[in-house]
Amino acid sequence: MHIETIATPDDLAWQQEALCAQTGGDFFFPEPGSSVRDAKRICALCPIRSACLEYALSNDERFGVWGGLSEKERLALRRTTY
Repeated sequence: MHIETIATPDDLAWQQEALCAQTGGDFFFPEPGSSVRDAKRICALCPIRSACLEYALSNDERFGVWGGLSEKERLALRRTTY
């Protein structure tokens, strides 16, 4: 049996410190085939990049750039880690 957990506001408090929250989602959820280079540059400077990546992996985020990794990069990481 799979039990889904619901994130509480406290669980997501780290998002307020994220640089992406200050720049908008267009960079982080580009159209298919578009570059994610700008999003990755912003992620590289973000102080909570590791928390973001951990969240994306734990919650199976399948779209966008999270923690500096694209969808394909997170999928590859999941395959090697889990």
